[in-house]
Amino acid sequence: MHDTPPAVPDFTQWPSFPFEGDLRVKQLEDPVPVEPPRKGEGLRECTACNAPDDAYIWVGERWRVRAMDRPTGLPMVLILESRSHLDLGDLPNLLAAELGVMTVRLERAIRSLDGVARVHVNRWGDGSAHLHMWFLARPYGRLQLRGTFLSLWDSILPPISESQWRENLAMVAAWLAEFGGRPLAEPPRIQWQAPSSLSAQASRKQEAAEQQEEPVSVIESDEETPVPAADPDAAEADTGDVRAGDDGTAGADVEVTADADSADAEDSNGGQEDKAPRHGGHPRHDDAPASATTSAPATTSETATSPGTATSPGR
Repeated sequence: MHDTPPAVPDFTQWPSFPFEGDLRVKQLEDPVPVEPPRKGEGLRECTACNAPDDAYIWVGERWRVRAMDRPTGLPMVLILESRSHLDLGDLPNLLAAELGVMTVRLERAIRSLDGVARVHVNRWGDGSAHLHMWFLARPYGRLQLRGTFLSLWDSILPPISESQWRENLAMVAAWLAEFGGRPLAEPPRIQWQAPSSLSAQASRKQEAAEQQEEPVSVIESDEETPVPAADPDAAEADTGDVRAGDDGTAGADVEVTADADSADAEDSNGGQEDKAPRHGGHPRHDDAPASATTSAPATTSETATSPGTATSPGR
């Protein structure tokens, strides 16, 4: 006979509990004699081991960081993985010590983002035998999202904009690269051309909103969803890859030529760009243009070239 809790637990009355109304506790199923293998156990392939580096936002010699394949409700959701196919309890002393350093480093990088108050660090491991740690950013001021239900709220909240999501990924990747490794996430491409009309811009936004897919969240990730033993074929078909998209770069070169008949020609050069991330905080993407003016005889024609700023995270 199934064990049924006598009443709804007290946490359903917590302010952070995301649901309201009449609730009913599910009946507890009978325990299975043998648990099904996770990904990377037995004959099941490991998703993390088969994923290339370009599926991650930052890669190092022994660690990699990946994101969800598209924006979700929280400002940032990232996963720290070891390169070696090891679970948490299997780590040798070197990797165990580095795990502590990487956890603190990644938490600081995410917390440095604008609008992030806290970073929740979780490890479940019921879906994959390859070590992976979850990092979830709680938005500043959202007190209702405090506590253990943050991963549930991630799939309830409307997803953040893709441009903000990609910018956050690029900042975290650059922050980590200050200590080594290679950043693979880039900021969103700047749209230099203005729309022909406001109505056309609104129409494109509406079409993009209609075509937007449902967000993927932590609780929907197959990394944390065990596959039932009764359905091994479905388990093999589920790859669970999450890739963060890469954008190209966009730039513009503007050439300005002074009139040959003019008495003076002015030369203006700009475009110094400081993209170096600062220690102790998130990297900045600020332009610091400098200008200089020179004079030339009326018979001289000068050409001044002003390079455009090119700016151009996965799972």
